[in-house]
Amino acid sequence: MRLVFMTLLACLVCAMPETPHAGPDVSGYAPPPLGEYRFISDQVMGGVSEGEAQVEREGGVPYLHLTGTVSTANRGGFLQARVKLDAPIPQEARGVVLRVRGTGGRYFVHLRTRGTLLPWQYYQAGFETTSDWQEVRIPFTAFAASGALLRDTPDPTSVTSLAAVAYGRDHVADLSFRWVGLY
Repeated sequence: MRLVFMTLLACLVCAMPETPHAGPDVSGYAPPPLGEYRFISDQVMGGVSEGEAQVEREGGVPYLHLTGTVSTANRGGFLQARVKLDAPIPQEARGVVLRVRGTGGRYFVHLRTRGTLLPWQYYQAGFETTSDWQEVRIPFTAFAASGALLRDTPDPTSVTSLAAVAYGRDHVADLSFRWVGLY
């Protein structure tokens, strides 16, 4: 699936390269601060991937930098930076808007909901990166369930966390990430 790259917030347009306007954000919803993201690796289940997630700044604009080595050895294969949501996503939201760059390759967003009770349950949507900052709009309908016991797509109002994820293949991860809003 080809993802659309656009700008949502005018303040980001001033701080980073300009791209077409993505339209209005969902009124009143602010994503959690980047400092609230927590790093998790497959070591919680016996994997051997190693990395870190740090808040960095470019041109005064903060972003999350996820780096490390993803290894599928020992049934592993992920690094992620996850944030719990303090406020529910409004019902009128259709998707998330991210600002991303990387060394190329596919990365993912994982959502957990009130229905993802087991640690290995999530909804996943992928996106491609380049060395340039890009805005990515991912509709909630693009998120696929990790197993048969979940709904086909997540209900946005039940989302409890969002994660930036390097997943599923042996590689050196280098993802710069910012969740900038909803649409």
